Amino acid sequence: MPVENIETVIVGGGQAGLATSYWLKQHGREHVVLEKADRPGHAWRQRWDSFTLVTPNWSFRLPGAEYAGDDPDGFMPRDEIVSTFERYVDANRLPVIFGVDVTAVELLADRPGYRVRTADGEYRANNVVLATGLFQRAKIPAFAAGLPADVLQLPSASYRNPANLPPGAVLVVGSGQSGCQIAEELLKAGRRVFLCVGTGGRAPRRYRGKDTYQWLTLAGFFDRTPDMLPSPAARFAANPQLSGASGGHDLNLHQFAADGMTLLGHLRGIEEGQLGLAADLHASLAKTDQIEAQLLALIDGYIARCRLDAPAEQRPVLRDGFAQPQITEMDVQQAGIGSVIWAAGYSFDFGLVKLPVTDTDGFPVQQRGVTAYPGLYFMGLPWLHTQKSGLLMGVGDDAAFIAASIAGAHMTAS
Repeated sequence: MPVENIETVIVGGGQAGLATSYWLKQHGREHVVLEKADRPGHAWRQRWDSFTLVTPNWSFRLPGAEYAGDDPDGFMPRDEIVSTFERYVDANRLPVIFGVDVTAVELLADRPGYRVRTADGEYRANNVVLATGLFQRAKIPAFAAGLPADVLQLPSASYRNPANLPPGAVLVVGSGQSGCQIAEELLKAGRRVFLCVGTGGRAPRRYRGKDTYQWLTLAGFFDRTPDMLPSPAARFAANPQLSGASGGHDLNLHQFAADGMTLLGHLRGIEEGQLGLAADLHASLAKTDQIEAQLLALIDGYIARCRLDAPAEQRPVLRDGFAQPQITEMDVQQAGIGSVIWAAGYSFDFGLVKLPVTDTDGFPVQQRGVTAYPGLYFMGLPWLHTQKSGLLMGVGDDAAFIAASIAGAHMTAS
C-alpha cells in the first residue's frame, strides 16, 4: 500500500479540523486533512430539514469566516451552514481529502512521529491532530431490539421531517436540544408525541433584553475551565433546551405538557413491545427547572455587579408537567407508536489511537489539546481548554493555539 510522508495529519474535517488547517496554512506548514465523509459540513448535513443554529449567528466564528452578515442575532438554517463550510474549504484552499477512513494512529518504530493508517494507504507524520469530535455514535441501547419489528427506529441524525415518518404516535427518547426540538416539531405537525425526559437543563431564549447566550458569553460562562467543574462527569452534560427555529424561542417541557405531549421518565428497558419506565419524571422536571433558575441567577448577578441598565424580568412559572402521572409501563402497540427516535446523546471512542491517551471516562488526557506524546494533539472537544472549546465560537482559538504549537516546535527543531 502507498506510504506518504508529511509534516502534519489532521484526522477529521469538521469545524475543528478545518479551523486547525486554516491556522496551519497561515503558518505555512505542510499538512493534510483526512475526512471520512465525501463532502464538507457532514455533521450539519445530518440535521433535520428545519434545523437552525441554536446559538446566534454572531457566535459563528470559524477563523477567517466569522459571521459578518446583516442578521447577527438570527439563527442560520441548516443549508446555509453547510454552504458556509463548503465555501470555507474552497476559499481557503484547505488540503482536505474526502472519503478517507482512518483506522489507526501508531508510533513509528524507526523515528519520532506517527503512522496514520487508512483503508487506502498510510501516512507518516511528525504531528497528528485528532479532530473527530465527541459525538460519534448515537446511543441506542441493546434493549431497542425489544421493539416490534414494524416500529421504525431512527437516531436523531436520521430524522428529517414529520412527513417522512410512518403514521402513528412517535416516541422520542431524550430531552436534550435535539430531542426537544424534534418532539416540538412533531407535536405541531399534529402527531401524538411521547417524550422520555432526562435531567438536562433549560434556558430562556431571551432574558432582560438580550439573548441568553449573549449574557452568558459576557458573564464568562463559556470561558470556564475544567477545574471549575464539580466533577469530570460534568464535561458530558447535555446542552440546555433551547431553539433557534422560527426566529428563536423557548423550549419548555411544562409547555409541551400543556400542549398535549405525554412526558415520561427514563426508558429502562423494552421487552416484547413493553416499555419499562423509571418513575423519575417529576424529579427530572424539578432538575430542569432548577438549572434554569441557576442560569438566571448567574445572569442577574453579572448585571448587578456591572450595574447594567437591564430591567428586571419575572419569568412565567409553569408546572403543567408535574400534573402528568408517572407512567412505569407502556405497551407500544396499544399506545399506537409507529416510530421511535433515539435522541439520548452520542458516545465517543478514541480507540483508533493505539496509545494510552484517555482517562477512565475515555476522554483524552491533555492540556489544551496537547498530550504527553510529542506531536499528538486533540481538537474540537468541549472542555479541552474551556467550555466553548467544542463550539463554533471557541474552536478557532484552540485551533490557533495548536497550530502555533506545531509551528513553534518546527522552528525549535530547525
